[in-house]
Amino acid sequence: MIKKTLLFSNKCSITTKHEQLVVKSETKDKTIPIEDIGFIVIDNPEIYISITTLNLLIANNASVIICNKTHLPNGMFLNLNSHHIQQEIFKHQIEASLPLKKQLWQQTIIEKINNQGILLEKITHKKNKFEFLASKVLSGDTTNMEAVAANFYWKSFFEVNFKRERFGNYPNNFLNYGYAILRAATARALSGSGLLNTLGIHHKSKYNAFALADDIMEPYRPIIDEAVYTIIQHYDEEDLNTEIKSILLQTLTRTVYFKDEKSPLMVALQKTASSLQQCYSGKRKKIKYPKLWN
Repeated sequence: MIKKTLLFSNKCSITTKHEQLVVKSETKDKTIPIEDIGFIVIDNPEIYISITTLNLLIANNASVIICNKTHLPNGMFLNLNSHHIQQEIFKHQIEASLPLKKQLWQQTIIEKINNQGILLEKITHKKNKFEFLASKVLSGDTTNMEAVAANFYWKSFFEVNFKRERFGNYPNNFLNYGYAILRAATARALSGSGLLNTLGIHHKSKYNAFALADDIMEPYRPIIDEAVYTIIQHYDEEDLNTEIKSILLQTLTRTVYFKDEKSPLMVALQKTASSLQQCYSGKRKKIKYPKLWN
């Protein structure tokens, strides 16, 4: 079953009763089964949510995302005991060899560059050299083909003079929101597979609690890029409003394609995370990434 993603941007109180989420606002009250919820995004400082509710959501492996005053996701609550052999999985992850991590990063960047090339071709209706760039990615991406591809990608992606920056001008704000949601969904999937989000295969920083999520989300980023491109074609709005946030949140239920099945993005991330866990334990050699388009 596809879990629901709920956005709360108006003042309300969120409590629980009989395993149901109880949402009370000035205009209406509603209940939602907690077992149906995958993500909650809280985007108003006047929203009240009880500790009991947070605990029950986390026990059901739902993620709760808190936004800051600029309406971008700023923090997240995750289940820390979501796998029955957690300690064994941690041990495999911590002891992973450098050659293994380099191979996994190589595969991840190849997938990302190929996906960027496919999307760019869909948007520009022109052939590009991204498949060639992907073929040049070495173990650990030591020649930084990721950056080479990114330079070509962003120069061609938007019709406006665009520079991709974390705190840059429009449409960076749309991309940042989408990436933050994708990051949270990836972190949830990894945590559900018993993996440590803090221990990446490539990203390393003592300040980054989600280094592994930042690694594994890379091939999925073009899903957000495509959504933002579509929004720009249909909306003149340059500020993040509730409607645009809702569209970006819907990417979590977008269909992606594995070899013998199709799957919602949220479920695909779980398959990817599970395959990574198996790579660490020696049961498989490649991460299971989907095709983003059929």
